[in-house]
Amino acid sequence: MLIDNHNRTINYLRLAVTDRCNLRCNYCMPSEGIRFAKKEQLLTTEELCKVSELMVAEGIDKIRITGGEPFVRKDLMQLLRFLAGLEGLKDISITTNATLIGPHIEELKELGVTNVNVSLDAIDRENFKRITRRDQYDLVFHNLHQLIREGFNVRVNCIVLDGQNTDEIIPMLQLAKEFPVSVRFLEEMPFNGGSKSFDHIRWDHRKILETILAAYPDYEKLQSPATSTSVNYKIAGHKGTFGIIPSFSRTFCGSCNRLRITAKGDVITCLYGKPKANIRDLIRGEDSSEAVSRAVRQAIGNRAKTGFEAQENFDTVFENSMTSIGG
Repeated sequence: MLIDNHNRTINYLRLAVTDRCNLRCNYCMPSEGIRFAKKEQLLTTEELCKVSELMVAEGIDKIRITGGEPFVRKDLMQLLRFLAGLEGLKDISITTNATLIGPHIEELKELGVTNVNVSLDAIDRENFKRITRRDQYDLVFHNLHQLIREGFNVRVNCIVLDGQNTDEIIPMLQLAKEFPVSVRFLEEMPFNGGSKSFDHIRWDHRKILETILAAYPDYEKLQSPATSTSVNYKIAGHKGTFGIIPSFSRTFCGSCNRLRITAKGDVITCLYGKPKANIRDLIRGEDSSEAVSRAVRQAIGNRAKTGFEAQENFDTVFENSMTSIGG
């Protein structure tokens, strides 16, 4: 098992397969994009498979595939087929913007990859187009509804953006009213490729919850797993649930069980800190298995206790875009 220097068990890997995305969300990167990695800088599919196998051997039992947008990568299904047959891996999940997943839904279901997080920051067509800087509304909602119809465990992740989509918090809950999905509202984070800087937010988890409960006072708080980043609730009469993730307030650090490996092989033990190691060259060298495992163990053995501590040590993290650090 992987246990960090604060006695937290690490069993969840967020594995990025690309830093590219086919949307240009205005809170994530500038309109012209960021300096994306060159192909040779990215882990190959074979290397991603090997890293996954090594991490499962170390005690990882949940892997979430992230990006950028994972389905931008043409060989993604090759990796997912490998993961589906990997003994000891209990949960394979995907985070996607739902623009490109449509042709793969049937095979994903066959592989048992049924936990899908859909990033969706607007339910209004014009807001969606303005935030994403792309006209993909119909495609996203078509694929979202297909995932729901096919019985996938769908969680809709909405980042609450001051002055942009706060008036959509209540309309977004209509998804949870009509369908058995979880709509989760996230605090905004400062990983936007340098588009804007901030050290506080107005729409924190308390304000989001107050807004929801003013409209829906008949609710219950649900019991969530100890390692959950989301505080979850059920509104009377709704088929689904809603959750709030205090991603900027960082109230969940004490139970963090996550490790991130970026598409370039950076090992990140906290979103708010710089990489602790890079395994790309290690996995391409001699005695690669032991070298990679040792590097990951050392990184986990030197984790910050909280995101605030990580931020103090690595304050230039805010130059990054979320696409480059794996979601």
